[in-house]
Amino acid sequence: MNNYMKVDFAAKSENESFARVTVASFIAQLDPTVDELTEIKTVVSEAVTNAIIHGYEEDEDGIVTLECHICEGEVELSIMDRGRGIDNVDEATQPMFTSKPELERSGMGFTIMENFMDNITVDSQMGYGTTVTMRKKFNQNETASHR
Repeated sequence: MNNYMKVDFAAKSENESFARVTVASFIAQLDPTVDELTEIKTVVSEAVTNAIIHGYEEDEDGIVTLECHICEGEVELSIMDRGRGIDNVDEATQPMFTSKPELERSGMGFTIMENFMDNITVDSQMGYGTTVTMRKKFNQNETASHR
């Protein structure tokens, strides 16, 4: 099964839940477990929140792009912003690192994404934005009784 969707939305914090529900609805065709669905929704929340808070610094005129590909039981998610970019990706992806300590950010977003997904890449360029791409393989061989 191959399928694809793409949606652009305003960089407003209230659209984070829209992104979660959109991806959850789209991947329903893979019949994910409750745990898999929760993990996907969590990583979408983390990546979208990062784009809004860090990429656009809460400038609601920004646009977040969400893409989701499904191919042979694997989901590939990309969350893109055209915001400020990340100066040092290696530093930003370290546990507990936050560029916004005044907002009481935990600095665990990328760590959570890495723990819930099979693969994550972060491409960023200062002044041009950031793309976070995550992949997760779903076990299509499980029977419905195991879900």
